[in-house]
Amino acid sequence: FQVKSENKKTIWNTEEVPEGSEFDDMWDPREKPEYEISFKQHVGTEDVFFGMTGKDPSTACCEDIVIKIKLPETKYSDITLDIQDKVLDLRTPKNKLLLHLPYPVNSKEGRARFLSEEEILEVTLRVSRKLDFINFS
Repeated sequence: FQVKSENKKTIWNTEEVPEGSEFDDMWDPREKPEYEISFKQHVGTEDVFFGMTGKDPSTACCEDIVIKIKLPETKYSDITLDIQDKVLDLRTPKNKLLLHLPYPVNSKEGRARFLSEEEILEVTLRVSRKLDFINFS
């Protein structure tokens, strides 16, 4: 097995390094907040009653990823959020969350809202999937 590299002194290829690893900082003393990942699916009557589109309840048929992050004692203005194709990077003065997402997302079409009474940041991201017999829109 021969690895071809542009630079002979490199010890790994760029394909071997996971996307988002440049954000990892294990020496950062900030706390990792609690979070919950759920999936959202857009269904209509043709899905629920007739089963015409072939969708099922699995994550393979979901269009959106919803991430709810608990940020106690945090103001909206203190939140820094960066979304890449496979990585969510959240930073506040007290918290830091680097989350590798289960599916690639369209980072340009996401939405985030801060529910100040519950102290929760809700991030909704559109999943980028190749078109197939289930995901055709």
